[in-house]
Amino acid sequence: MTNETQAYDLVVIGGGPAGIAAATTAAGFGKRVVLVDNHADIGGAGINTGTVPSKTLRETALALSGIRSRNLYGVDLSVRREVTVADFLGHEQHVQDAFHKTITERLKGLNATICCGTCSFVDAYTVKVRIGEVPKDGPAAPAEEVLLRGEKILIATGSSPVRPAIFPFGQEGIYDSDTILKLERIPKTMAVIGAGVVGAEYACTFRALGAEVNLIDGREVLLPFLDGEVSRELAKALGNSGLILHWKETVLKCLPQASAVRLELASGAVLTADAVLVAAGRQSNTAKLELDKAGVKTGERGLIPVNDAFQTNIENIFAAGDVIGFPALASTSMEQARCAMRHAFGQGGGKLSPLLPNGIYTIPEASMVGETEESLKKKGIAYIVGRANYQDNARGRIIGDQDGFVKLLFAKDDQKLLGVHIMGELATEIVHIGMMAMLANAKAGMFIDACFNVPTLGGLYKTATMNALKQLGAPEKRG
Repeated sequence: MTNETQAYDLVVIGGGPAGIAAATTAAGFGKRVVLVDNHADIGGAGINTGTVPSKTLRETALALSGIRSRNLYGVDLSVRREVTVADFLGHEQHVQDAFHKTITERLKGLNATICCGTCSFVDAYTVKVRIGEVPKDGPAAPAEEVLLRGEKILIATGSSPVRPAIFPFGQEGIYDSDTILKLERIPKTMAVIGAGVVGAEYACTFRALGAEVNLIDGREVLLPFLDGEVSRELAKALGNSGLILHWKETVLKCLPQASAVRLELASGAVLTADAVLVAAGRQSNTAKLELDKAGVKTGERGLIPVNDAFQTNIENIFAAGDVIGFPALASTSMEQARCAMRHAFGQGGGKLSPLLPNGIYTIPEASMVGETEESLKKKGIAYIVGRANYQDNARGRIIGDQDGFVKLLFAKDDQKLLGVHIMGELATEIVHIGMMAMLANAKAGMFIDACFNVPTLGGLYKTATMNALKQLGAPEKRG
């Protein structure tokens, strides 16, 4: 180990979305920053195994399957040959490589230092880094160790898939959300364990490629955090796509066999599949950080409790992203890190936005921001609902989306927009129109007076608003 300690204003542990956002923010303040990650290709799960790869694979699946054109009159662009691994993964790798290059150049342009190695705490201001990328297989090679001292430290080490003991990971045909990207062929049959966001998204992707997919979950509601109507309609759409849903069901045994994997379910049913994807949640990557040496407290699944400034119980140590728990999205993780750095370096503090959009990249997409019908009822807030179907919109008809809809929730007394819920093509994009309106405390009148391009899905906001106001007996009433 080198005897010299390298000093920085900020040490960032973890090169995912939160870590990158923290490093670029602090470097932008003119601070001396070092970012430590255990892989040479920084980006964390957001770029390497999660957000970007899975969504790139989804887009590739949509393009290869021709699913977007299936409802267009007289058009059939379906792929009529067997999809290869090269077809499926080539674009995903290209997108990853481009992101790696962009992020690295951005950090270097801000004079931030990138350090590749494994990290653990020595004390509340010092970390020890074992230099060198963590090998994917086998023991780590001998490596130099350095000490880094940071006046401020941000923990952003992300999370990893939970691996229940019942599933023999490492054997052929058994995958989690990280290793599914390493499959050697597109399975003809697949079982997905867990109908959370990750499980539902991957189930839709492989179904779009023609695989027979069974989605198994112990609950009886799809994505229960969604507005109830959207949850039901999305489940219906998934079923109509041919995806087989198994509710209130658990796996008792998982038995890899010569040519398939056998699953024995609690109901007595038996399924066989070429591949099994286990999406049983994620746990915080904090076990190897030796947080006790810094005095940092952790909770269930290694999660780190933080305050509104994203400080841990140790004043100079902050945490952001998956390591602090829900919502564990790339978008929110980045905002948490930026907020933490503003507090850490006295740049006006700042609070996380009160409105955090949620996007689910199933097929079809779903997205939401703000209140649901269920939350408004629980709070005792009177409301009105406005709906607009994609098929009532010129752009919706052009793209052939027969199931999509926009649902807006307004306060009944003053018509203030309280919630936006969308299912359909580009839902994760057009939800932001409603989010910005909500941040501006907009009322129904804003959408009535607004002029939307034609044909666009954005025009659905005006249609849904007029639908809501009709319930008050004044379709043109200005809020």
